[in-house]
Amino acid sequence: MSQAPTFPAPAARRAVVEVFADIWCPFAYLGLLQAQRVRAEKGLAFDLLVRAWPLELVNGRPQDPEKVVQEATELRDQVAPDRFGGLRVEGFPTTSIPALALGVVAAQAGPALGEAVALALREALFEEGADIGDPAVLAPLAERFGLALPEPERARALVAAEYQDGLARGVRGSPHFFAGQAEAFCPTLQLRRSPEGLQAALHPERLAAWLSGALGAPPRS
Repeated sequence: MSQAPTFPAPAARRAVVEVFADIWCPFAYLGLLQAQRVRAEKGLAFDLLVRAWPLELVNGRPQDPEKVVQEATELRDQVAPDRFGGLRVEGFPTTSIPALALGVVAAQAGPALGEAVALALREALFEEGADIGDPAVLAPLAERFGLALPEPERARALVAAEYQDGLARGVRGSPHFFAGQAEAFCPTLQLRRSPEGLQAALHPERLAAWLSGALGAPPRS
């Protein structure tokens, strides 16, 4: 077995940006990537804590594979030509609960590990077409990061607790960002739906402005 990657301990009093998101939400995937990019380019210092916002509990049913694939395709065509290369209707997961639970376990172990696992799960789905609802698919990914996949009952309890916390926080959808007392729903994407489909525009500068204001530190020019 290959050695699990190691992650540095968080710096003392480091700011935290929480993002409630589901794994099979393509808007959240781009939002997290943009948050990483803005953090690096603008010299902002914060831990990215990805929280579970299970849309199948919100909506009372799993995601519609055809709808997700269509949205991801429209995002790729309009704002993310290098993303969503592996997503297919065939083999689309019927649940995100096991993967969300793995993300919770990783985040509880440490912010850097949690962030890495959150992105790895989304890359597996959107870039590799992996069924992240299948424990047999998730187990090797968990092992790669030195984690054990939660048993089904614990997985449901972990995700349900995140869902209840999100409800109490007033989460509007995926992705919903929180930093201190500030919050923003999907701050990096401008979306408009019409009979012709989804029209999307990416606004990293808007995300950068929100983050710098929420964290109380102007971004590096």
